[in-house]
Amino acid sequence: MMMTEHPQVQSLRKRLRFRTMVGWLMTGLVALCALLTLTPLFAVLGFVLVRGISRFGLDLLTKLPPPPGLSGGGFGNALIGTVLVVLLGTVISVPFGMLTAVYLSEFSNADDRQKEIARWVRFGVNVLAGVPSIIAGVFAYGLLVVTGIFGYSAMAAGVALAVLMLPTVVRTADEALKLVPREVRWASVGLGASNYYTIFRVVLPAALPGIVTGVILAMARAMGDTAALIFTALFSTFWPRSLFEPIATLSVLVYNFATVPYRPQQELAWAASFFLLMLVLLASVASRLVIRRYVQR
Repeated sequence: MMMTEHPQVQSLRKRLRFRTMVGWLMTGLVALCALLTLTPLFAVLGFVLVRGISRFGLDLLTKLPPPPGLSGGGFGNALIGTVLVVLLGTVISVPFGMLTAVYLSEFSNADDRQKEIARWVRFGVNVLAGVPSIIAGVFAYGLLVVTGIFGYSAMAAGVALAVLMLPTVVRTADEALKLVPREVRWASVGLGASNYYTIFRVVLPAALPGIVTGVILAMARAMGDTAALIFTALFSTFWPRSLFEPIATLSVLVYNFATVPYRPQQELAWAASFFLLMLVLLASVASRLVIRRYVQR
Protein backbone atom coordinates (compact mmCIF):
# COMPACT_ATOMS: atom_id res chain seq x y z
CA MET A 1 0.00 0.00 0.00
CA MET A 2 1.53 3.30 -1.09
CA MET A 3 1.72 6.08 1.47
CA THR A 4 0.69 9.55 0.35
CA GLU A 5 2.89 12.49 1.36
CA HIS A 6 1.61 15.15 3.62
CA PRO A 7 0.39 18.25 1.66
CA GLN A 8 2.98 20.43 3.42
CA VAL A 9 5.79 18.09 2.33
CA GLN A 10 4.52 18.19 -1.27
CA SER A 11 4.38 21.96 -1.11
CA LEU A 12 7.97 22.12 0.22
CA ARG A 13 9.15 19.82 -2.59
CA LYS A 14 7.49 22.02 -5.23
CA ARG A 15 9.04 25.16 -3.76
CA LEU A 16 12.45 23.47 -3.64
CA ARG A 17 12.20 22.40 -7.30
CA PHE A 18 11.09 25.92 -8.29
CA ARG A 19 14.02 27.49 -6.44
CA THR A 20 16.43 25.02 -8.04
CA MET A 21 15.13 25.87 -11.51
CA VAL A 22 15.37 29.61 -10.76
CA GLY A 23 18.94 29.08 -9.54
CA TRP A 24 19.92 27.24 -12.73
CA LEU A 25 18.24 29.93 -14.85
CA MET A 26 20.06 32.77 -13.05
CA THR A 27 23.38 30.90 -13.24
CA GLY A 28 22.88 30.49 -16.98
CA LEU A 29 22.04 34.18 -17.40
CA VAL A 30 25.11 35.24 -15.42
CA ALA A 31 27.33 32.91 -17.48
CA LEU A 32 25.82 34.28 -20.70
CA CYS A 33 26.42 37.90 -19.59
CA ALA A 34 30.02 37.05 -18.65
CA LEU A 35 30.53 35.45 -22.06
CA LEU A 36 29.05 38.48 -23.84
CA THR A 37 31.30 40.77 -21.79
CA LEU A 38 34.45 38.84 -22.74
CA THR A 39 33.46 38.42 -26.40
CA PRO A 40 34.68 41.90 -27.52
CA LEU A 41 38.01 41.31 -25.77
CA PHE A 42 38.62 37.95 -27.45
CA ALA A 43 37.33 39.34 -30.77
CA VAL A 44 39.83 42.21 -30.66
CA LEU A 45 42.68 39.94 -29.54
CA GLY A 46 41.91 37.34 -32.23
CA PHE A 47 41.42 39.84 -35.05
CA VAL A 48 44.59 41.81 -34.28
CA LEU A 49 46.53 38.57 -33.78
CA VAL A 50 45.47 37.17 -37.18
CA ARG A 51 46.19 40.42 -39.04
CA GLY A 52 49.39 41.33 -37.24
CA ILE A 53 51.24 38.06 -36.58
CA SER A 54 52.17 37.50 -40.26
CA ARG A 55 54.65 40.42 -40.27
CA PHE A 56 56.14 39.65 -36.91
CA GLY A 57 59.90 39.11 -36.83
CA LEU A 58 63.20 40.57 -35.69
CA ASP A 59 63.30 43.09 -38.57
CA LEU A 60 60.04 44.54 -37.33
CA LEU A 61 61.70 45.63 -34.08
CA THR A 62 65.04 46.77 -35.50
CA LYS A 63 64.31 48.59 -38.77
CA LEU A 64 62.74 51.87 -39.83
CA PRO A 65 59.35 52.08 -41.60
CA PRO A 66 59.66 51.65 -45.38
CA PRO A 67 58.89 54.48 -47.83
CA PRO A 68 55.24 54.64 -49.04
CA GLY A 69 54.35 51.65 -51.20
CA LEU A 70 57.50 49.62 -50.47
CA SER A 71 57.50 46.45 -48.38
CA GLY A 72 59.83 45.36 -45.57
CA GLY A 73 61.11 47.52 -42.75
CA GLY A 74 59.77 47.73 -39.25
CA PHE A 75 58.81 50.10 -36.45
CA GLY A 76 61.99 50.14 -34.36
CA ASN A 77 61.98 53.93 -34.16
CA ALA A 78 58.35 53.96 -32.95
CA LEU A 79 59.14 51.33 -30.30
CA ILE A 80 62.01 53.40 -28.93
CA GLY A 81 59.88 56.55 -29.13
CA THR A 82 57.05 54.93 -27.18
CA VAL A 83 59.43 53.82 -24.44
CA LEU A 84 60.96 57.32 -24.25
CA VAL A 85 57.69 59.28 -24.00
CA VAL A 86 56.21 56.83 -21.47
CA LEU A 87 59.35 57.04 -19.32
CA LEU A 88 59.24 60.84 -19.51
CA GLY A 89 55.59 60.83 -18.47
CA THR A 90 56.43 58.49 -15.59
CA VAL A 91 59.36 60.60 -14.40
CA ILE A 92 57.18 63.73 -14.41
CA SER A 93 53.97 62.28 -12.95
CA VAL A 94 55.24 59.91 -10.24
CA PRO A 95 56.93 62.52 -7.96
CA PHE A 96 53.92 64.87 -8.09
CA GLY A 97 51.49 61.99 -7.69
CA MET A 98 53.39 60.49 -4.76
CA LEU A 99 53.67 63.79 -2.89
CA THR A 100 49.96 64.44 -3.42
CA ALA A 101 49.07 60.96 -2.16
CA VAL A 102 51.30 61.36 0.91
CA TYR A 103 49.60 64.66 1.73
CA LEU A 104 46.13 63.18 1.31
CA SER A 105 46.89 60.10 3.38
CA GLU A 106 49.23 61.40 6.06
CA PHE A 107 48.71 65.15 6.54
CA SER A 108 45.07 65.87 5.71
CA ASN A 109 43.50 64.62 8.95
CA ALA A 110 44.93 67.24 11.32
CA ASP A 111 41.84 69.48 11.43
CA ASP A 112 38.62 70.26 9.57
CA ARG A 113 40.33 72.75 7.26
CA GLN A 114 42.86 70.14 6.12
CA LYS A 115 40.08 67.59 5.60
CA GLU A 116 38.17 70.08 3.45
CA ILE A 117 41.26 70.78 1.34
CA ALA A 118 41.85 67.04 0.93
CA ARG A 119 38.24 66.55 -0.14
CA TRP A 120 38.64 69.15 -2.90
CA VAL A 121 41.99 67.70 -3.98
CA ARG A 122 40.43 64.23 -4.35
CA PHE A 123 37.54 65.79 -6.27
CA GLY A 124 40.00 67.50 -8.63
CA VAL A 125 41.93 64.26 -9.15
CA ASN A 126 38.70 62.42 -10.02
CA VAL A 127 37.75 65.15 -12.50
CA LEU A 128 41.22 64.98 -14.07
CA ALA A 129 40.85 61.20 -14.42
CA GLY A 130 37.76 61.75 -16.56
CA VAL A 131 39.36 64.32 -18.87
CA PRO A 132 39.61 62.91 -22.43
CA SER A 133 43.13 62.33 -23.65
CA ILE A 134 42.63 64.67 -26.58
CA ILE A 135 42.05 67.51 -24.11
CA ALA A 136 45.35 66.70 -22.42
CA GLY A 137 46.96 66.75 -25.85
CA VAL A 138 45.43 70.13 -26.74
CA PHE A 139 46.55 71.47 -23.35
CA ALA A 140 50.17 70.41 -23.92
CA TYR A 141 49.97 71.64 -27.52
CA GLY A 142 48.83 75.12 -26.44
CA LEU A 143 51.22 75.31 -23.51
CA LEU A 144 54.40 73.83 -24.98
CA VAL A 145 54.14 73.52 -28.77
CA VAL A 146 52.41 76.76 -29.83
CA THR A 147 54.48 78.85 -27.43
CA GLY A 148 57.69 77.26 -28.71
CA ILE A 149 58.85 76.10 -25.26
CA PHE A 150 59.44 72.58 -26.60
CA GLY A 151 57.71 72.47 -29.99
CA TYR A 152 56.67 69.09 -31.38
CA SER A 153 58.89 66.82 -29.32
CA ALA A 154 59.20 63.88 -26.96
CA MET A 155 59.30 66.34 -24.04
CA ALA A 156 55.90 67.82 -24.96
CA ALA A 157 54.53 64.28 -25.38
CA GLY A 158 55.91 63.32 -21.97
CA VAL A 159 54.12 66.26 -20.34
CA ALA A 160 50.83 65.33 -22.04
CA LEU A 161 51.15 61.72 -20.91
CA ALA A 162 52.06 62.85 -17.39
CA VAL A 163 48.73 64.71 -17.21
CA LEU A 164 46.96 61.47 -18.13
CA MET A 165 48.99 59.30 -15.75
CA LEU A 166 48.77 61.60 -12.73
CA PRO A 167 45.23 60.66 -11.52
CA THR A 168 45.99 56.93 -11.64
CA VAL A 169 49.23 57.40 -9.69
CA VAL A 170 47.57 59.61 -7.05
CA ARG A 171 44.53 57.40 -6.49
CA THR A 172 46.39 54.08 -6.32
CA ALA A 173 49.14 55.50 -4.08
CA ASP A 174 46.52 57.09 -1.81
CA GLU A 175 44.67 53.79 -1.45
CA ALA A 176 47.92 51.86 -0.91
CA LEU A 177 48.97 54.23 1.89
CA LYS A 178 45.57 53.92 3.54
CA LEU A 179 45.97 50.14 3.66
CA VAL A 180 49.06 50.40 5.88
CA PRO A 181 47.79 49.77 9.44
CA ARG A 182 47.78 52.73 11.82
CA GLU A 183 49.53 50.55 14.40
CA VAL A 184 52.65 50.56 12.20
CA ARG A 185 52.77 54.35 12.37
CA TRP A 186 52.11 54.37 16.12
CA ALA A 187 54.87 51.82 16.73
CA SER A 188 57.39 53.87 14.75
CA VAL A 189 56.45 57.13 16.50
CA GLY A 190 56.44 55.33 19.84
CA LEU A 191 60.06 54.30 19.27
CA GLY A 192 61.02 57.94 18.87
CA ALA A 193 60.94 58.32 15.08
CA SER A 194 59.73 61.60 13.59
CA ASN A 195 56.66 61.80 11.37
CA TYR A 196 58.76 62.29 8.24
CA TYR A 197 61.03 59.34 9.12
CA THR A 198 57.95 57.19 9.78
CA ILE A 199 56.39 58.11 6.44
CA PHE A 200 59.47 57.74 4.23
CA ARG A 201 61.18 54.80 5.99
CA VAL A 202 58.23 52.81 7.33
CA VAL A 203 54.91 53.65 5.62
CA LEU A 204 56.08 54.13 2.03
CA PRO A 205 58.10 50.85 1.89
CA ALA A 206 55.07 48.99 3.27
CA ALA A 207 52.82 50.50 0.56
CA LEU A 208 55.39 50.14 -2.23
CA PRO A 209 53.80 47.11 -4.02
CA GLY A 210 50.46 48.93 -4.30
CA ILE A 211 52.20 52.06 -5.53
CA VAL A 212 54.17 50.09 -8.14
CA THR A 213 50.93 48.52 -9.35
CA GLY A 214 49.40 51.95 -9.89
CA VAL A 215 52.46 53.18 -11.78
CA ILE A 216 52.37 50.11 -14.06
CA LEU A 217 48.67 50.66 -14.80
CA ALA A 218 49.33 54.33 -15.56
CA MET A 219 52.17 53.36 -17.91
CA ALA A 220 49.90 50.84 -19.66
CA ARG A 221 47.33 53.56 -20.28
CA ALA A 222 50.00 55.95 -21.58
CA MET A 223 51.39 53.35 -24.01
CA GLY A 224 48.13 53.06 -25.88
CA ASP A 225 47.17 56.72 -25.98
CA THR A 226 47.12 58.34 -29.40
CA ALA A 227 45.23 61.63 -29.26
CA ALA A 228 47.63 63.35 -26.87
CA LEU A 229 50.65 62.26 -28.94
CA ILE A 230 49.25 63.50 -32.26
CA PHE A 231 49.23 67.04 -30.84
CA THR A 232 52.65 66.83 -29.17
CA ALA A 233 55.00 64.13 -30.50
CA LEU A 234 53.78 64.40 -34.10
CA PHE A 235 55.66 61.66 -36.04
CA SER A 236 58.99 60.89 -37.61
CA THR A 237 60.23 58.20 -39.98
CA PHE A 238 63.77 58.44 -38.59
CA TRP A 239 65.49 57.17 -35.45
CA PRO A 240 65.07 59.43 -32.38
CA ARG A 241 67.98 61.85 -32.11
CA SER A 242 66.80 64.26 -29.43
CA LEU A 243 64.05 64.68 -26.86
CA PHE A 244 63.31 68.08 -28.38
CA GLU A 245 62.39 66.91 -31.89
CA PRO A 246 59.29 65.15 -33.32
CA ILE A 247 59.39 61.46 -32.46
CA ALA A 248 57.61 58.34 -33.70
CA THR A 249 55.39 56.32 -31.39
CA LEU A 250 53.54 53.05 -31.93
CA SER A 251 50.03 54.40 -31.46
CA VAL A 252 50.55 57.31 -33.90
CA LEU A 253 52.20 54.93 -36.37
CA VAL A 254 49.08 52.77 -36.28
CA TYR A 255 46.91 55.87 -36.76
CA ASN A 256 48.96 57.11 -39.73
CA PHE A 257 49.64 53.84 -41.53
CA ALA A 258 46.22 52.20 -41.12
CA THR A 259 44.56 54.84 -43.31
CA VAL A 260 47.07 55.03 -46.19
CA PRO A 261 46.27 53.17 -49.46
CA TYR A 262 49.52 51.14 -49.44
CA ARG A 263 49.23 47.52 -48.34
CA PRO A 264 52.76 47.21 -46.80
CA GLN A 265 52.07 50.19 -44.54
CA GLN A 266 48.69 48.75 -43.57
CA GLU A 267 50.34 45.43 -42.66
CA LEU A 268 52.89 47.34 -40.60
CA ALA A 269 50.04 49.10 -38.78
CA TRP A 270 48.47 45.73 -37.91
CA ALA A 271 51.79 44.38 -36.66
CA ALA A 272 52.28 47.51 -34.52
CA SER A 273 48.73 47.10 -33.17
CA PHE A 274 49.51 43.52 -32.18
CA PHE A 275 52.76 44.50 -30.48
CA LEU A 276 51.12 47.41 -28.65
CA LEU A 277 48.35 45.13 -27.45
CA MET A 278 50.89 42.65 -26.13
CA LEU A 279 52.70 45.43 -24.27
CA VAL A 280 49.50 46.56 -22.56
CA LEU A 281 48.59 42.94 -21.78
CA LEU A 282 52.00 42.28 -20.23
CA ALA A 283 51.72 45.45 -18.15
CA SER A 284 48.31 44.34 -16.86
CA VAL A 285 49.63 40.87 -16.00
CA ALA A 286 52.63 42.41 -14.23
CA SER A 287 50.36 44.63 -12.13
CA ARG A 288 48.25 41.57 -11.22
CA LEU A 289 51.33 39.66 -10.12
CA VAL A 290 52.44 42.57 -7.94
CA ILE A 291 48.96 42.78 -6.38
CA ARG A 292 48.97 39.02 -5.67
CA ARG A 293 52.33 39.20 -3.94
CA TYR A 294 51.14 42.24 -1.97
CA VAL A 295 48.01 40.42 -0.77
CA GLN A 296 49.97 37.29 0.19
CA ARG A 297 52.35 39.26 2.41
